[in-house]
Amino acid sequence: MIPFSVLDLSPVPAGSNAGAALRNTLDLAQHAERWGYHRYWLAEHHNMTGIASAATSVVIGHVAGGTRTIRVGSGGIMLPNHAPLLIAEQFGTLEALYPGRIDLGLGRAPGTDQTTARALRRDLQASADAFPDDVAELQRLFAEPVEGQRVRAVPGAGLHVPLYILGSSLFGAQLAAAMGLPFAFASHFAPDHLLSALRVYRSQFRPSAKLAKPHAMVGVNVFAAETDDEARLLFTSVQQQFVNLRRGTPGQLPPPVAQIAASEFELAGVAHSLACSVVGDRETVRAGLASVIEQTGADELIVTAQIYDHAKRLRSFEIAAEVRAEMAAR
Repeated sequence: MIPFSVLDLSPVPAGSNAGAALRNTLDLAQHAERWGYHRYWLAEHHNMTGIASAATSVVIGHVAGGTRTIRVGSGGIMLPNHAPLLIAEQFGTLEALYPGRIDLGLGRAPGTDQTTARALRRDLQASADAFPDDVAELQRLFAEPVEGQRVRAVPGAGLHVPLYILGSSLFGAQLAAAMGLPFAFASHFAPDHLLSALRVYRSQFRPSAKLAKPHAMVGVNVFAAETDDEARLLFTSVQQQFVNLRRGTPGQLPPPVAQIAASEFELAGVAHSLACSVVGDRETVRAGLASVIEQTGADELIVTAQIYDHAKRLRSFEIAAEVRAEMAAR
């Protein structure tokens, strides 16, 4: 049975704050470790009041320090926002503190709007175009130093922090294949090119010193509860969040509602973006996840859930872990 992992956006529910969200993140990570999840990833977003993981490497240290065995990393670091040397130093420090447990997933998008991206003091187009070169530079910075190398990541050099390419298009698939790196597809919010990207990745993959064969991770929204009706109600929080984002009014994660105040056109757009979602009770989730695995041939599922109530969020991830154990036993 393939491993399941967690993608956490450190959601800030309406009426709460970032401190509480980050404490909930650590609590979820500790539970996920006990439930057998393989890795725990956090995502970089900026200028979003509903997401508390902007300083992603700091949050990774918070989670890694509060857990013992689960791998912890980024899903991802938006490399156009940063100089590769700084990321090498940050993740080299994390690897030095928590050896053998740190992952560095890399994305090409800025993780924010254009105005905020400019506030990050990066030339967006130039930085995006340089993404393949920046990934290669990170590989060199994490490799063993060579004679005459004038710039080193300290810590970082020689620590071989594993890199993952994240994407929602064919570009990321092609790059991951060419570099012989694992590939994670963001199907949990951008499912359109999932199957074609996986085909490209697998068909063009070139084995590397890091990876002998393709390793494809697939993002899935999983909203699990005791009944289908309860799960569908929990799902309305992220549906509202996407409606607000499309309206240009992002905010904290709304509480679930019986009826979403949105037009049919808006709801159709949100349904399209969230098409890679499994929502329901244990049996519904089992069938849905089995279908995703069968359709994609994924080597790993990375599960996410923007659920307003922390206890219900924990229960959703617990059910998903139980379902995986049942599938493995079969």
